[in-house]
Amino acid sequence: MECDPIVEVKDLRVYFYTYAGVVKAIDGVSFKICRGETYCLVGETGCGKSVTSRAITRLIYPPGRIVSGEIYYYPEPGKRVNIMQLSESELRRLRGEEISYIFQDPSAALDPLYVLGYQVGETMLAHKRVKSVKEGMRRAVEVLRTVLMPDPEKRASSYPHELSGGMKQRGVIGISLSNNPKLLIADEPTTALDVTIQAQLMDLLLDLKRERGLTLLLITHNLGLVAEYCDRVAVMYAGNIVEEAPVEELFEKPLHPYTQALIRAVPNPTRRIEKLEHIPGTVPNLVKPPPGCRFHPRCPKAFDRCRVEKPPLKEYSDHHKAACWLYEE
Repeated sequence: MECDPIVEVKDLRVYFYTYAGVVKAIDGVSFKICRGETYCLVGETGCGKSVTSRAITRLIYPPGRIVSGEIYYYPEPGKRVNIMQLSESELRRLRGEEISYIFQDPSAALDPLYVLGYQVGETMLAHKRVKSVKEGMRRAVEVLRTVLMPDPEKRASSYPHELSGGMKQRGVIGISLSNNPKLLIADEPTTALDVTIQAQLMDLLLDLKRERGLTLLLITHNLGLVAEYCDRVAVMYAGNIVEEAPVEELFEKPLHPYTQALIRAVPNPTRRIEKLEHIPGTVPNLVKPPPGCRFHPRCPKAFDRCRVEKPPLKEYSDHHKAACWLYEE
């Protein structure tokens, strides 16, 4: 499978400088997102998924800082933009127009003081897709109809507090798609929604992706969504990618002990069990992360080398990478 990249991240490090010390939130992350695919970052809360996605367009502000690394965006095959060298004005054009976000909490993403239609139109006005607020409001109704918002004319004139959770999420999806971006980053887009609405919204996202030729980066901790909707998946733990593989291979043959534990922890409705599987221990303190492999204090297969030397992310079979010393022995 030849990868035509749309985004390439190399050895990214993002640290947060706090009174408690330097939090090494992202510590040497590298990956490529291929044009047209659905790529997934998965892992438990606090592993660095959202920070990684925001770093792609340098949406990291104090006390956070991108310490090192390279981030490249490919607007078309053969043309490369170094995001780390862009000015603030160039970044503002890139964000929302070429690369767009669906943020995790739609209630926080929407301004309570403005109606939904104004907020959709404001995005198009900022990127000069419309010439006036009035034209933006008119176009906003079309955008809301595209994301299957019920009664879009009425909802365009509604304030966020007048909308249900599913409607707010459709509104946020509409804002993110209003300028026809090439890459859409969806940060846990189904959080706090019931399973029926989750399925509707994910199906909507994939339909829009196919219609518009989008590339989708999905961030989630829900392995069910990963299995159903993703093409390739990267598993994150404590600021590192520990495994990357095509989705079918990851579930059929997980290599890293952390990935194996995550999959075992998913309840199986076809099997009677007395106790749910869990991963013992706690997520490490990233101010003072453990030496070697960051998962070794919780890993049942850890040995001496794991405790002193950090394993690199290496390819062990066709497009299947893992960061684990087990496969070097």
